[in-house]
Amino acid sequence: MRITTLARVAALALAASVSGPSVAGTWTVSPDGPLKQLRIAIGSAQPGDTIRVLAGTYPEGTLTVDKPLTLIGVGGPVIDGQQKGDVLLITAPRVTVRGFTIRGTLVSNVNDNAGIKVKEADDARIQDNVVEHCFFAIHAANSRRTVITGNRVLGDPSAPETRQANGIHLWRCSGAEITDNVVQHHRDGIYFEFVTDSHIRRNKSLHNSRYGLHFMFSHRDTYSGNLFQNNGAGVAVMYSKEVDMRHNRFLRNRGASAYGVLLKEINDVTIDSNIFIDNTTAMMVDGCNRAEVKGNTFQGNGWALRLFANAMYCHFEANTFVGNTFDMSTNGNPVYNTFKGNYWDRYKGYDLDRNGTGDVPFRPLSLFAMVNERMPYAVVLSRSLLTGLMDQAERLIPSMTPEGLEDAEPLMKPPHGTRDL
Repeated sequence: MRITTLARVAALALAASVSGPSVAGTWTVSPDGPLKQLRIAIGSAQPGDTIRVLAGTYPEGTLTVDKPLTLIGVGGPVIDGQQKGDVLLITAPRVTVRGFTIRGTLVSNVNDNAGIKVKEADDARIQDNVVEHCFFAIHAANSRRTVITGNRVLGDPSAPETRQANGIHLWRCSGAEITDNVVQHHRDGIYFEFVTDSHIRRNKSLHNSRYGLHFMFSHRDTYSGNLFQNNGAGVAVMYSKEVDMRHNRFLRNRGASAYGVLLKEINDVTIDSNIFIDNTTAMMVDGCNRAEVKGNTFQGNGWALRLFANAMYCHFEANTFVGNTFDMSTNGNPVYNTFKGNYWDRYKGYDLDRNGTGDVPFRPLSLFAMVNERMPYAVVLSRSLLTGLMDQAERLIPSMTPEGLEDAEPLMKPPHGTRDL
C-alpha cells in the first residue's frame, strides 16, 4: 500500500513538473501524459480546482467527486464505468462536469445506476456532455439548483423496456434548470417527482418508449419551448399544482393509449400557445381543476380534446381546432367548464355583423363522439355516411349531447393560422 501511495505522489510531482499546472489549481489528465487516471486527479485536487481531461478513453469504474471541482473534457474524452455501478457520482456542492462522453453503467432494477448522478449536492452543473447507452443517464436526488444544459442523452433503441430507465431524472429537487438537451430512446425522456420551482426549456424528447415528459407531485414548475415527438405516450402531468406549459410542440405521439399531454388531478394549470399535431389524443383532462387553455393549435389529431366529467372550472379560449377526427369527447356532462372564442373548422354558422365571431353557438361534442366514448370499437364507422347523418341530426335538434358544452362566440377564422402536417 505504501509503495502504491508513493508511486501516485511521484506521478503527481512529475505531472506538475512536466505539464503544469500552468495555472494554480489546474490539473491535466491525458492517456500519454504523466497523469493518466482521472481517479488520481480527483483524489489529489483541492476544492475549487479544475481538472482538464484530454481526448481518450478512461475505463475507471465508478468515480466519486466528493469536493467542489470543475471537470472539463477537451476533445470529447470518454469515461467508461465498465458496468460496475454509477459512472460519475457527485456528492459535493458546486461541481461542474462539461464536455465528456459518459457510458458503461450497470443495469439494475434494484439500484438507480446513472451515467452522471448528483446525490444530495447543490449547485451542480452538467453541461455539453454525451451520455450514451446508460441505464439512467442523468439522475439528481435531494439537490438544489441543479443545471442540466446542452447534453445529448442517447439510450439504446434495441434494449427492451425492462433494461431502460429515464434519460433525465430528478427526485426531490428544487430550483432546477433543464435546458437545451436532446433525450431519446429511454423509458421516460424527462422525469420529475417531488420537484418544485424548476424550469424545463427548449429540450427535445424523442422516441422514448413511455413518456417524453412525466412529472408527479411537482409544483410551481414551468415547461416552455420543448419538443415532444414520437414518444409512446407523450407527456403526463399528474398530481401537481401551479403548472405553466407554453410554446411547446407535441407531435406524432401515437398508439392505442397515447396522447400529447395528460392532465391528471392537476390544479391551477396554464396551457398556452402550444402546438398539438398528429397525436392519437392531443389533450386528455382527467380530474383537473382551474385550467386555462388558450391560444393552442389542435391539428390533425385523432381526438383533439378528451374532457372528462370530473374536470371543473377549465376555460378554453382562442384555440384552433382543425382537421381532427374528433374535436372533443367526454364521458359525462362536464358542465362546470367553459368555451369561448375558439376556432372550429366544423362550424357552419354565419357572421352577419362581421365582427369575427359566429352569430350562433357551436356545439363541439358530436353525437358519434359520445357513442364512440361508450363503445370504442365503433370508431371503425367514423368515416361512414351514417356517422355524418347522426351528427347532422344532433346539430339541428340537440337532444343527447350536454347542453352546457358549447362555444357561444366561435371564431370565423383561426386566430394564429394553421400548421402544415
